[in-house]
Amino acid sequence: MGDKLTEMLKKVRQIEIRTNRHVSDALAGAYRSLFKGRGMDFEEAREYQAGDEIRSIDWNVTARTGKAHVKKYREERELTMMLAVDLSASGQFGSGEVSKRELAAELASVLAFSAARNGDKVGLALFTEGVEHIIPPRKGRRHILRIIRDILAWKPQKCGTDIAAALEEINRILKRKAIVVLISDFLQGPNGRLPDPAEKTSDPIFKALDITNRRHDLVCFSLSDERELSIPSGLGVITLEDSETGEIVELDTNDNPDCDRYAAANAERIRNFKRALARSNIDLMEVYTDKPYIPTLRRFFERRAAGQ
Repeated sequence: MGDKLTEMLKKVRQIEIRTNRHVSDALAGAYRSLFKGRGMDFEEAREYQAGDEIRSIDWNVTARTGKAHVKKYREERELTMMLAVDLSASGQFGSGEVSKRELAAELASVLAFSAARNGDKVGLALFTEGVEHIIPPRKGRRHILRIIRDILAWKPQKCGTDIAAALEEINRILKRKAIVVLISDFLQGPNGRLPDPAEKTSDPIFKALDITNRRHDLVCFSLSDERELSIPSGLGVITLEDSETGEIVELDTNDNPDCDRYAAANAERIRNFKRALARSNIDLMEVYTDKPYIPTLRRFFERRAAGQ
């Protein structure tokens, strides 16, 4: 037990050191201009002016008055960031040195320390088939280290994923507008696949994402591993097990068309999911266990600050 605790604390400290290098003044400044600059408390609606962000348009007032209106916010000195992290069984997967769960902890650390540098509170919601663990938003280095530790050390009670149920609980808990950062591989359901926009009316995840995005400032990070997206050919017959459902299938990797169809189907599902979220004005960033995530984070900050 003592060795496990020592190893865990060592890993938390390593993540802190790595992420603090990334949370430079530039990254913390990008965070400040992106979230602080927009303000979070709604004050009033006013007529649209040239240069206003399209995402700030108040469509209800626009429809009622017949003229474009945007939401005006009162800037707050202190914001709240809620990290919603998926700890379902598929997060344990990693074909290289880092699992998706470890990547989630590091990504959450960078975002949390960026928020802390700007004097904001950070909270945590760990979920599988529902929210299993909550850390209320607070400030301070020790608090963030606890968040990192819990992402790595929490033992999930369930294996599956229910993002809709998790977001419903988070919306119930958060009484004021917040920055909600959803970190997940988005693999759920009996087939362990990305949500299908063709089933948007029957899949509650899309409604939950829409509601959360209207109530809060929702940002989604999709975690992936290269071996989930494509399987190399020439390995013979391999056995694959779904870590969440336990389903086992065999795949002949010597059959190149099978491998090609697998990769093409995954690519198509990703494209469709991204398009569906984009239509709902929800930001989705893809991060991978085998690639640096900081460039993705920087591009997101730059793109969003530019109003794209």
